[in-house]
Amino acid sequence: MHNFEKLLFWQKSIVLAKNVYIICQEISNDEKYGLISQIKRSAVSIPSNIAEGSGRNGSKEFNHFLAVALGSAFELQTQLILVRELNLLSEEKINALLSEVSEIQRMIYSFKNNLK
Repeated sequence: MHNFEKLLFWQKSIVLAKNVYIICQEISNDEKYGLISQIKRSAVSIPSNIAEGSGRNGSKEFNHFLAVALGSAFELQTQLILVRELNLLSEEKINALLSEVSEIQRMIYSFKNNLK
């Protein structure tokens, strides 16, 4: 069992989720139950799956939840690219979030490979 709160990529994913929630306030309410909802769920899924996996019985189960968290990170990346393409937020703000996502993806991937 790992203490997920000490994992740097979990900490960074919490910050990312917070930043996503803050930035989503700037998107039109027309997207409230569509894209915004999906973006928020993806962002929250990353740290949630890291935490859930850390409490599981072994490395194999933790690895599975890390894979789910990684999948959510790629889902979030895709949704943020769509927001950028639709000009719903400034490119600068989206690119900053995409940079955070990319860093977290690399960290999770590296940790997964060392966990085996």
